[in-house]
Amino acid sequence: MLKNIPPLLGPDLLGILRAMGHGDEIAIVDANYPADSAGPVLVRLDGIAATDVLDAILTVMPLDDFVDQAAICMQVVGNEAKREPVMDAFEAIIKQHEPAMGLSSLERFAFYDRVKTGYAIVQTGESRLYGNIILKKGIIRPKG
Repeated sequence: MLKNIPPLLGPDLLGILRAMGHGDEIAIVDANYPADSAGPVLVRLDGIAATDVLDAILTVMPLDDFVDQAAICMQVVGNEAKREPVMDAFEAIIKQHEPAMGLSSLERFAFYDRVKTGYAIVQTGESRLYGNIILKKGIIRPKG
């Protein structure tokens, strides 16, 4: 155990988050997502909600404030303007950690393509549909 690190961030995921550089992307995906075949390194957190994983990751990883879209969810198929409750929960967590940031969205297949080029994927046990989000890592500025 470590102080001030959420316990669900195990050594594999912590290592990935630490190794990622500015602009690298990590996807948090739901239980239905085809993560095994997507390509990037996969960490499984079965039984854990995507919102809990997002909250834990954002306690240690900054979002990229040099881009317009640092947190991106998957659009609802056939209704790109629709927001599922899990998306509202994602945005509330983002605002808690990064008050100036918001949540944008991508069409389903564009989302899949973007995940394939990312650094890593965290597959959760999230059962809510569209419980998928991509995060672009930012920087930690020097103090003073």
